[in-house]
Amino acid sequence: MTLEELKIKLQAFNVPTNLYSITTGGLPNERLCIINEGGMWQVYYSERGIKSGLKSFETENEACDYFWRKVSRYASGEDI
Repeated sequence: MTLEELKIKLQAFNVPTNLYSITTGGLPNERLCIINEGGMWQVYYSERGIKSGLKSFETENEACDYFWRKVSRYASGEDI
């Protein structure tokens, strides 16, 4: 899945926007983030200025699929 497809899917499933941050980078408080940094895709949970559970991916597809699995669990009340 591409980043654009991920955005559409998040909206279609009414995932609250305060649970995630897409491509804005930085460390927004208490959000699951996905960014492309230096040619690598990163997915992490940002909390108190720290990237927790950082995972790196070579492809957008892998990163978006992983992000979707994580954010959908988080939105349903499970831990990240």
